[in-house]
Amino acid sequence: MAAINDLISRIQDPELRAQIQAEVNKLSRQKKFGLVFENHIPECTPLYELPVRVGTLVAKKDGSVNDLMIVTAITEGKATCIYQKDAETVEYPLDQLVAVARFGEPIYPYLQPIDTVCNAPDSDLWHTLIQADNYHALQLLEYLYAGQVDCIYIDPPYNTGAKDWKYNNDYVDGADSYRHSKWLSFMEKRLKLAKRLLNPKDSVLIVTIDEKEYLHLGCLLEEMFPEAHIQMISSLTARSGAARFNSFSRTNEFIYFVMVGSYTITPIENAAYSQEGESIHWRSFRRGNPANIRPSRPSQFYALYINTETSLIQRVGNPITPDVDRFSVEQEPGCVAVFPVRDDGTEMMWSVTPEACRHLVEKGYINTEPSNLTYI
Repeated sequence: MAAINDLISRIQDPELRAQIQAEVNKLSRQKKFGLVFENHIPECTPLYELPVRVGTLVAKKDGSVNDLMIVTAITEGKATCIYQKDAETVEYPLDQLVAVARFGEPIYPYLQPIDTVCNAPDSDLWHTLIQADNYHALQLLEYLYAGQVDCIYIDPPYNTGAKDWKYNNDYVDGADSYRHSKWLSFMEKRLKLAKRLLNPKDSVLIVTIDEKEYLHLGCLLEEMFPEAHIQMISSLTARSGAARFNSFSRTNEFIYFVMVGSYTITPIENAAYSQEGESIHWRSFRRGNPANIRPSRPSQFYALYINTETSLIQRVGNPITPDVDRFSVEQEPGCVAVFPVRDDGTEMMWSVTPEACRHLVEKGYINTEPSNLTYI
């Protein structure tokens, strides 16, 4: 749009210029179906082995690789540079600078062996670990393995703004109104290369993402892989949830499976765990917050009578008021009375009232163990 507006501004006839500008404004406000984003080219690649000379495009090694400068002079190991964003003149030691290339400029990447690890004597398996910008690494792989890769797993920047992750999630400024568009442009370039690497007869692309960009990523994958079967699943990352200010706590991320050609999803041996009662995570039926002590909610302090032979809940007792000693309650023959008491003797409370607990027992949502009582 910026280029169109510049062209419109050159029209000499003011009436014609205003009419065309009005029509362009109408078009820009129209809702477009599908995923629409601009093909930004904001990326730069550091070239650590390229010497820094006068006229070289550089960035600070410990700064943003997109914060670019031009070297105007070099004197006694120091470079005089001009920032492109605001024309500020600065001076840095040469060893603090790295030459960079903008995306689209000719770069001829190559693989340089750094180290090797020998295989086991009885193994013919071999692996290669490539440490590089992922775009250029994919370019190199395309020369040798186009159409031959069975599986590609991508864990891209989540565009969250966090800088303490294994990727730079601050690739796009969180305040940038084009942050989603720039992120999509970043992803599209790499997904195009990944698609050319995949075996078209039988392969899968796996991409992880969180809620910041999962909708945009899904639309992009549908657009780029119309012939594939695409499914998104949830991946549990924290059962207790990661608390976030003024937001719901996050317990999961998402995984997109892009299945190309013929494929088979093979269930694991424990796939029927929900029926067998195995491998299910049960959370404590007893409240764990220090504030959830017995006097704070007396209606949720009661006995669960566990059958000593079957270890099942035989009966759910009634609430016991705080003035009543729990050891004085009526006993059930063949059962042991279990109360929500911590190891240090602090009397807590159950998660629900007796009525709700009886409903959970009836539905099979409570599980008992010899030394622990928990529920889903």
